[in-house]
Amino acid sequence: MGAQIEAEEAGDTGARRAARRDEAVRAAVEQGLLGPDSPIVGLLDVTGIRESAAELRAAFEAVVAPGTPVLHAFAVKATPLVPVLRLLREEGLGAEVASPGELALARAAGMPPEMTVLDSPAKTPDELREALSLGIAVNADNPQELARLDALVRAQDSRSPLGIRVNPQVGGGSIEALSTATATSKFGVALRDEGAREWVVQAYLDRPWLTRLHAHTGSQGIPLALMARGVAETYALAEEINRRTGRRQVDTLDIGGGLPVNFASDATSPTYARYARLLAEEVPGLLDGRYGLVTEFGRSLLAKHGTVVARVEYAKASGGRAVAVTHAGVQVAARTVYAPGSWPLRIAAYDAKGRPKEGPTVVQDVAGPACFAGDLLAEGRSMPLLEQGDYAAALDTGAYYFAHHYGYNSLVRPGVYGFGPGGRFAVVRRAQTVGEVVAESGGAQVDALTQARWEVP
Repeated sequence: MGAQIEAEEAGDTGARRAARRDEAVRAAVEQGLLGPDSPIVGLLDVTGIRESAAELRAAFEAVVAPGTPVLHAFAVKATPLVPVLRLLREEGLGAEVASPGELALARAAGMPPEMTVLDSPAKTPDELREALSLGIAVNADNPQELARLDALVRAQDSRSPLGIRVNPQVGGGSIEALSTATATSKFGVALRDEGAREWVVQAYLDRPWLTRLHAHTGSQGIPLALMARGVAETYALAEEINRRTGRRQVDTLDIGGGLPVNFASDATSPTYARYARLLAEEVPGLLDGRYGLVTEFGRSLLAKHGTVVARVEYAKASGGRAVAVTHAGVQVAARTVYAPGSWPLRIAAYDAKGRPKEGPTVVQDVAGPACFAGDLLAEGRSMPLLEQGDYAAALDTGAYYFAHHYGYNSLVRPGVYGFGPGGRFAVVRRAQTVGEVVAESGGAQVDALTQARWEVP
């Protein structure tokens, strides 16, 4: 009965989200944010983002012991936009960063050091030094990085919580490139390799300042049961370390993120509540108050709340197939274009006034502007016929899409706007100009190669 109620609530939430999206597309056209001179934009549903953050907090509050410290650190890589990070900070979330650039974005958004976690498989000495100086939590990826931390910890006084990332090697999901807990994953210390588990335990025995343990099993294509198994393996290792040290040395478990997203409909599935309940069933000791908890969700917080809307510049036919040529393609949806089987997107049709388009469905392709045949957002899709001047909206694109521009054909980055009730918009990121493209492409060094004085050996 509970599952049925949850499904109905998810459907209702999806319907409200779709209604807000329709309102935003119409308002964007009416206000000139979309049109012949601005043929592509990214739209972010601020109400939806706030709701997802609240659902995440509530899901874990329902299963952890009262008083348990819990940090939900948003994976900045999912949507690296400063105003988004600021919004999430306002909603009580922190930031998980994996590069100097992401750390700079988090700091620009006002993320406190104590709510920031640094994860990366390739941290430089300067990155580690900066993190320790700021008091940011660091998860060491491998023995060589831990050796660097040894030297830095001796050299400077730091408030940073420090730990080791492990790979529980529980297996992969349906998308190989996103499976982080396979036998040969590049991330963390592989626990099932010969001698690795004992090395990890000894590392903690030798370093009383190691107080965290981190693993990340989930991502798109990973089933919840496998995610929970990875968490269970990490919890068991923490218990072993604390038993061997004779005290509660590991006091915080960072269980990563990776809740998969349903790209097939407007419904949110699976939910944070479902995952939290599964953890309570499978790893009850994790939530009994003896361990602080860190999560690192990204895609699941933002995907459903973003939409890329592009104008149909031309409508044509080829081989009897209708083709809508739009301004959204590989530059905003590289994963979908290059791996459509793993990353299919729903496309919604809107007319020239930004209203949901009606009429009989027609099998058609929705193409992008890039100069190669495979630049398709959707192929052979049945939907109302898109005509010149209409709009095609790529749904569920709030994470890993318009914030991850791919500079094919030197296409400009689209503007991004947050929308709220009443058709009101806020600029999140202004559209890139052609002049900025030239500047980024060495425009100020136009004569660098023709007038250089080359030394002849």
